[in-house]
Amino acid sequence: MAAEIHFLPTEEKVLEMLQQGDQRGLVHLYKQCRSPVRAYVLRNNGTPDDAEDLLQEAVVVLWERIRDRSYEHSARMETFVLAVARNIWLRRLYRRKRENPGNGETWAQVADDKLSPLEALMQDEDSARLASSLKELGEPCRTILLLYYYEECSMDEIARQMGFANAETVKSKKYQCKKRLQAILERM
Repeated sequence: MAAEIHFLPTEEKVLEMLQQGDQRGLVHLYKQCRSPVRAYVLRNNGTPDDAEDLLQEAVVVLWERIRDRSYEHSARMETFVLAVARNIWLRRLYRRKRENPGNGETWAQVADDKLSPLEALMQDEDSARLASSLKELGEPCRTILLLYYYEECSMDEIARQMGFANAETVKSKKYQCKKRLQAILERM
């Protein structure tokens, strides 16, 4: 008897499974997000138990948004879960810092990177404002910014995917797009 071959479901299939309440989609998403969330938490003063708790919370946020139809599928679900996890974790670290100010640790050490207002907004759980701004921004800017900030693609990868001459062209275009997006956000 030949062994069964199971193919990994596509992003759309997982979303459809979650919309229908099929917990296999939830399990798949959980497994897919476990490693990046764990790595992020461990890099930022957390424990493996913290990472597991955080992953569960972040996946539940996505699950609830899908179930109440408030989730906008504009980036990979894994990216959404990681952004939610980062937000939750940064808030926890900040709360810990406020509750234990004498431990000698600075906020800069607690957060792994300083976020610009644009990046903070992109990682915010409630990104409706950003989504509408990205729609107004249009193509190719929308895709460039999503690939860079959400998908965490390199400039070379973006150049290949979008048919630009090289990474320097993408870098220049990303800068222009980011400025335009900031102007749109300031107007809103």
